[in-house]
Amino acid sequence: MGIMNHIDHTFAVCAYKDSPYLEECIRSLKRQLEPSEIILCTSTPSAFIEEIAKKYDLPLFVREGQSDIQEDWNFACANAKTRLVTIAHQDDVYHRDYAKAVKDCWERYPDASVFTTDCVILRNGKTEQPGLIHFVKKLLRLPLRLRPLADRTGIKRMALMFGNPIICPSCTYNLELLQRPLFDSPYKFALDWDMMWKFAGQEGRFICEERPLIGYRIHDGATTKACIENNRRSKEETEMYQKIWPDWIVRVLMFFYRGAYSAYEK
Repeated sequence: MGIMNHIDHTFAVCAYKDSPYLEECIRSLKRQLEPSEIILCTSTPSAFIEEIAKKYDLPLFVREGQSDIQEDWNFACANAKTRLVTIAHQDDVYHRDYAKAVKDCWERYPDASVFTTDCVILRNGKTEQPGLIHFVKKLLRLPLRLRPLADRTGIKRMALMFGNPIICPSCTYNLELLQRPLFDSPYKFALDWDMMWKFAGQEGRFICEERPLIGYRIHDGATTKACIENNRRSKEETEMYQKIWPDWIVRVLMFFYRGAYSAYEK
């Protein structure tokens, strides 16, 4: 693979309806210190999204058919022309060092399949102070700090056994190493956890950069919050635990894991 002397990374922004946060996300990508390709993808085309694409001179790709998060993400990957792809979530913002961290990662670890970072939480326009959930996620990611061993399935899955501590919008994927279609899960909320578990069983190294290089936004329109309110999150996470643990341990884990839901109920 060698050193990335050319642009080998794409931010594929998935736009859903007319989000008030979309433009802020794109501006954060335009401010990156390391150049990357940026494309805009949507299954809900509108004049608003078209205007944003024109304003920032971005290629716009429209997927036909009903909007679906998994299909939208696969469509975004399919339209990226580079080996490395970050599916940028329209609600979130990216630190200007993010793309540089991606480049540095693959220069040092060309066998990396997934790159991920820590985040800060944005709510009501403000940055929240890290709480217990943030600390627990950092703790769960500790196995990934063993970078020389982070190409082993057992080490990668060790970080995922008690929940999903990986921040989905912070991830960059190596499309040359991971199986296609990239996302193939029966879940909506637990989609990222399920896919990380599957990625961990495939070739490649997980690299976690513990600097908070994205701002993860929590708001009333977020998919995460909607899934909690209709109990979909609880059902899907229970099924994920059942893939890993016996039923009696699943009951104990879900008792404590439901405490994480409170982060979205303020």
